[in-house]
Amino acid sequence: MSFSWGPTKKCFDSKSPPISMRGVPKGTAKLRFRMIDQDAPNYPHGGGTVKWTGKGSLPYGAFRYKGPCPPRPHTYQITVEALDKSNKVLAKARAKRRFP
Repeated sequence: MSFSWGPTKKCFDSKSPPISMRGVPKGTAKLRFRMIDQDAPNYPHGGGTVKWTGKGSLPYGAFRYKGPCPPRPHTYQITVEALDKSNKVLAKARAKRRFP
């Protein structure tokens, strides 16, 4: 998995960044995302869940979350879990990127 900030605006842009994925396992029904600020891990950015359509990428705004608003550059980690129809985790991936 990888992501770019794309058109993400600083401070409370609630649209998720563009995300690219590969190696999503067979049987995946949905993808669950969560973002953590590595420099302020207690801030609740949240994440979202989207239906897996078989496409290798999600566009800007595929789900809603609390966007980045650091006072100086911070490192953010997005975690994605591939879930089957019964919500069993089939695989997990992480990617990190600085913002801004």
